[in-house]
Amino acid sequence: MKTLLANPVLIKEIKLRFRNLKSFTGILFYLVAMSVFVFGFIFLTTTLTGSGFFRPDESFMLFTMMTYIQLGLILFITPGLTAGAISTEREKQTLNILLTTAQTSFQIIFGKMSSSIAFLLLMIVSGLPIYSLVFLYGGVSPSQLAVIFLFYFLTLLTIGSIGVMYSTLLRKTIVSMIATYGTMLFLTAATGFFMVISMQISQFGSTVPTFSPFTYFWASINPAVVLFTLLQPAYATELQSMTAIQLPLWVGYIVFYSLFTALALFLAVKRLRVNMNKYK
Repeated sequence: MKTLLANPVLIKEIKLRFRNLKSFTGILFYLVAMSVFVFGFIFLTTTLTGSGFFRPDESFMLFTMMTYIQLGLILFITPGLTAGAISTEREKQTLNILLTTAQTSFQIIFGKMSSSIAFLLLMIVSGLPIYSLVFLYGGVSPSQLAVIFLFYFLTLLTIGSIGVMYSTLLRKTIVSMIATYGTMLFLTAATGFFMVISMQISQFGSTVPTFSPFTYFWASINPAVVLFTLLQPAYATELQSMTAIQLPLWVGYIVFYSLFTALALFLAVKRLRVNMNKYK
């Protein structure tokens, strides 16, 4: 662990990213936008109801909306930060020099990916003071917030590893970015579509819940669906009874995305020096 944290590639990437004024300007605009959204939501809610009070159920609705905004941030920003990690070095013709250093392939991949993930984690954590406003009105527990942030971290880690994998396997940054966004869209939109289709097929002509592993699988790998079950445990129970599988969706999500992350990093590490020899 000490060797990974003392990684020269990681230290260099973090210094370059966190010393850049654009990075902190982006965080500033993000926090300003989130603050305007939160205070605007509270103002409109209290004004429209005419009571002047912000109830716990409205606080939970605000928390849900903020949670999905953060998920959208992870899904759409992470590919842009990680999909060019290696391919950019190749396009600048600095990858060969980097590979002649004493750093192993894993240290290079880990350093490139971790710097991007660290920046996104900073952006997410910087929004905690805004999140804490919901605790003033009730409806949300600290443990629920902790579970949501662990969910964010796993999703962020998986998408980041996918971006680095495509950046290693594909020579052009634009191509790797398209492939990463395509994979992200498949995991969010296509899996939701397949879940609905599988649900309709399993329930066709049946009045009782039937064993539906395909519905469970597509639901367990869809970030939006799993996040909703974390926010609404009653929906998770209903989905489990509908598919006749009592295993919580978040268990399948952890297993699938952990294996996906390990596979993506393995391919990136194994193919890094192969690509260098191929395109020399």
